[in-house]
Amino acid sequence: MSASAQHSEVPPAPPARAARPRVSAKGEQTRARLVAAARTLLAGELSERFTTRNVAALSGVSHGMCHYHFQDRTELILAVITDIHPEWITPLEEAVTGPGTFAERAERVVELLGRPEGAELSRLHSALHWHALNDARVREGLEAEYRRWRACFVALFQVLADERGGALDPRPLGLAVAAAVDGLAAMESMADGTGAGPGEGGEPVLRTLIRTLAAGA
Repeated sequence: MSASAQHSEVPPAPPARAARPRVSAKGEQTRARLVAAARTLLAGELSERFTTRNVAALSGVSHGMCHYHFQDRTELILAVITDIHPEWITPLEEAVTGPGTFAERAERVVELLGRPEGAELSRLHSALHWHALNDARVREGLEAEYRRWRACFVALFQVLADERGGALDPRPLGLAVAAAVDGLAAMESMADGTGAGPGEGGEPVLRTLIRTLAAGA
């Protein structure tokens, strides 16, 4: 009976292991093309006309195949939100979690935020906010990303708290800096219409704010 069981189990295993990677790789390539096309359309001037049909056409994928990977346009937008995560949140997380003292990490954060945001990423953020106004799922997806973004500043001040033996609450300090960054970005957006980050002009303000909060904590 044991020999029979071994004989019946062996044949199915190799085909399953061999076939699954090929299908997965092809599916991931198709999905990546759809997400890339979605990014292009969302970053365009007519992002309000964003549809699964237009995404499929731009990517060279059938409309039916588009819906195989993404149920609706909201799922495509959520995929774009995930896709841009490494471009704006991951660098901030790395600046905070990298080695060094609070002062050294804070300086990395300030320098990072002082770099101008790329035009495509800036337009994508604007489009995502526009879609979030009328789509609760997009709004929830964006809010989750911004919570992670704000958490970076809290984590930065947690380093300061650890250096001082845990004598301060990092949350209000981190959230205050996050709010300041948002405000500076909004001012920069109104000034040049790009919707970019704080930029070089905001570096001295952020540096002074962080140092002041740290000194007074």
